[in-house]
Amino acid sequence: NMEIPLSYGTNFEGEKVRQDDLQVEFGGKENLSFELLVSQEEANVEDGKVEVFGPDLDILEKDVRFLPLAIVVNVYGRKMQKDFESMLERQIDRFINYACGIMHEGQRDASLIRVSRDAFSKGFKLKDLGTILYTMFHREYGAIIDKVEVRLYTDKGNVERLLRHAKDIFSLRDKLMLGLTDEGVDTYYSCLLCQSIAPNHVCILTPQRPGLCGAYSWLDAKASSEIVPTGANQPIFKGEPLDLRLGQWENINKFVREKSNQAVESVSIYSIVDSPQTSSGYFECILVVVPEVKGVMVVNRDYPGLTPCGMNFSELSLLLKRGAQVPGFLGISKLYILSRKFISAEGGLRRLVWMPRKLKNLLGEGIKQEALSIGAPGLLEKIADEEDAISLKELESYLLKVRHPSLSMTPLI
Repeated sequence: NMEIPLSYGTNFEGEKVRQDDLQVEFGGKENLSFELLVSQEEANVEDGKVEVFGPDLDILEKDVRFLPLAIVVNVYGRKMQKDFESMLERQIDRFINYACGIMHEGQRDASLIRVSRDAFSKGFKLKDLGTILYTMFHREYGAIIDKVEVRLYTDKGNVERLLRHAKDIFSLRDKLMLGLTDEGVDTYYSCLLCQSIAPNHVCILTPQRPGLCGAYSWLDAKASSEIVPTGANQPIFKGEPLDLRLGQWENINKFVREKSNQAVESVSIYSIVDSPQTSSGYFECILVVVPEVKGVMVVNRDYPGLTPCGMNFSELSLLLKRGAQVPGFLGISKLYILSRKFISAEGGLRRLVWMPRKLKNLLGEGIKQEALSIGAPGLLEKIADEEDAISLKELESYLLKVRHPSLSMTPLI
C-alpha cells in the first residue's frame, strides 16, 4: 500500500529499461553512484524521513539524462547487528526492481538505476524510491529493524564526498573476512538473489570466495540465513569431498543441481576450466583464459576498451549472463583476485597476465602482498595492462620481455 505512482510487485523484477525508453540514468558508466546501509543509534534515525539533496526528476532540465546518485539508508533496530548491514544493503537492488519501469543493477559503488519514460510520465520521483525502501525494509525485516531513514543525493559534490566515507566502510567489512579459510569451516552458503535475471544461476559463497557481485561475503550469507532461514542464503554442509584441488563436494553439487533446475550437474569452486561456477549479470569482473600464454586476463566493468582476447567487457558479459556455465570464462568479484583460493586449481595468481591499469592500481598493494606470500615477488610489474598490450601479439611480446611466470607453467587447455 505504498503511495507511489507505479505498479509494484515481484513480477516486475528483472524488467529491463532500454536506451530507447530511457528518461534518466543514475550511475553506470556515465556517473558516480553508490548505495550504503548503516545501523545507527536510535536518536540518529528519524523513522519515515525521506530526503532528496540535489535535483529530483520533476525539476531536471529537459536534456539531462545522466546523473550521479548516492543512496544512504540509516536504520535502527533493537535486534540489529553490524554484521547484518551489507546483507540488508544488498536488498536495495531487489526492492527497487519490484517497481514497474525502474531498473536497478549492481551494488556498493557500482550501481545503475534507469527510469523509463513511462514511469517518469506517471510522476515517479526519487522521493518515491525512498518510500519504497522505507516500506520494504519495515515489511520484510521488521523483526530486526525499528526505524528507517533514507537520504538520496544527486549533486556531484555530495556524492563524491560521501563516496569516500562509503568506501572506508566497504573496506572495513571486507577486512572482517581476513583470517577465515575454506578449510576452517564445515558449511558454505548459497546465494540465489540473482535468479530473477538468471534462473539457473547458483552462487556458492565460501570464506575465501566472495560473491561475484562483490557485495556479499560468506559472513553476509551466514547472517542472512540466521535472519531469514528460508531465504536466498541457505547453509550447505560440505560433507565428504570429491576433489579438493578442484573444490568439489557431493553435497554442494547436489544442491546446485537442484537449485539450478538440473541445468548444472557439478561445480568446481576453485577452477575456471573444469565445471566453473555460473554467473549472473552482476559480476564486478570477468576472468578469461588466454591459452596462447598459459594464463588468464581479467577485465572489470569500468573498463570500456578492448582486451587481448579481442572483446570488451560488454561483449564478454553476453557469454556469461543468465546462469551459463562456460569453461574458460568466469564472473568474479575484485577481491577474489586477492584470495589464496583464486583459481587455485590452475595455479592461482601466477596465471594472471593482463588487467586494466585502473584495476591494477586499485588492487596493487594486495597483489604485491599475495605475490610475496606465494613466492612470486615482482609479479605485479609483470602483469600487463592496456598501456603495455591490447592485442594478443602485443601481450605475448610483453610477457616474454618481462619473463612472466605463466609462460613456464603447464598449458591451461
